[in-house]
Amino acid sequence: MSAHDFVFALELSGEAPLDRLVAEVAAAVLTYVGSSATASAELTDAVRGAVEDRAARGAARCDVRFSARAGELEIVVSCAGHEPWRTSRRLS
Repeated sequence: MSAHDFVFALELSGEAPLDRLVAEVAAAVLTYVGSSATASAELTDAVRGAVEDRAARGAARCDVRFSARAGELEIVVSCAGHEPWRTSRRLS
């Protein structure tokens, strides 16, 4: 297992504005895995947008999962009743 192999997941529910929380967690995870500032900003915006999009379409609960394994980071936003959003990136 490399130093960057991990799983970190959030369960988001309720009406609270979550964009700041999601952005801070995504930025922290991306910094941990050594993502560049530009890539971190782009991925953070994408993750936040995926959560906001699903919340706007009525999702009461979303799970955000960051999983790093074998040099690849996968991010999945899944909400009941909605197609999961996912992306992956090779880690340096």
